[in-house]
Amino acid sequence: MAIETLAFGAAGTAAGLWGLRWLAHRALLRGLRAPRLPHAQGPLDLGLPADRVDEATIDGPRGKRLFAWLVRPDGDPAVPCPAVLVMHGWGSNAAMMLPVVAPLRAAGFAVLLLDARCHGRSDDEDFASMPRFAEDIAAGLAWLRRRPGIDAARIALIGHSVGAGAALLHAARHADVVAVVSLSAFAHPREVMKRWIAAVRLPYPVLGWSVLRHVEQVIGVSFDTIAPVATAARVTCPLLVVHGRRDDTVPFSDAERIAGAAPHATLVAVDADHDLRGALAPHAGVLVDFLVAAAGTGS
Repeated sequence: MAIETLAFGAAGTAAGLWGLRWLAHRALLRGLRAPRLPHAQGPLDLGLPADRVDEATIDGPRGKRLFAWLVRPDGDPAVPCPAVLVMHGWGSNAAMMLPVVAPLRAAGFAVLLLDARCHGRSDDEDFASMPRFAEDIAAGLAWLRRRPGIDAARIALIGHSVGAGAALLHAARHADVVAVVSLSAFAHPREVMKRWIAAVRLPYPVLGWSVLRHVEQVIGVSFDTIAPVATAARVTCPLLVVHGRRDDTVPFSDAERIAGAAPHATLVAVDADHDLRGALAPHAGVLVDFLVAAAGTGS
């Protein structure tokens, strides 16, 4: 009887610990969940020709659907043109990346603006992560390469913040893009997580360390493996690193570390904060010239 009592007690303790772990896991996912913001505008609100803008639903990972806009340049649609896939950051969406469209179109690029899972009008998931952003980029690239009028050999990536980290992660894994533009990328996700842990006042030596390990287990990869400062070193195509000197979300020194680690990187400092949307216009020529040099326009 005593043995049975101990066995039931041990089982109850294990079940209780499992329950607590499950509750902590759900609480962590809620705490880290990105806000889903609606699109405030679309490409047609910029006055673009309707026959050059397409809404698209793309088959994404795990049976999920991704929303996107494909904006084509002027000119003969039968002549294949280069393209740029643009990925937003955490808690953002495709509409927030619209400022890059006009200068890219003018230079002869098609632009695919993509909503990551759990963002914009794309399907929901149990969680979002930088590796999943990279998976969505891969799905968007595969879809884009099948579009008529797109030169599959001349596609570049632009990403902001987490989207920039995901663009670097994709380019480090697949040598299938001609260039990457990183906007406001952080150097290492562990440092970002530590800042979040400090902000929510979790004691790092005990709970904070456990949170970091659990997040790595959930996303299925170590922070060291996906850190932009590490993936940039494995990117073989040209890399343009753009960062605001007044960025109080990700310090400018992160951009210096990323650019310093990459074999083919150019660093551009702008007088801006983390968002960059209002600061890119004066530097649009630098961005376009970089992409034209890497991809050409066929003009």
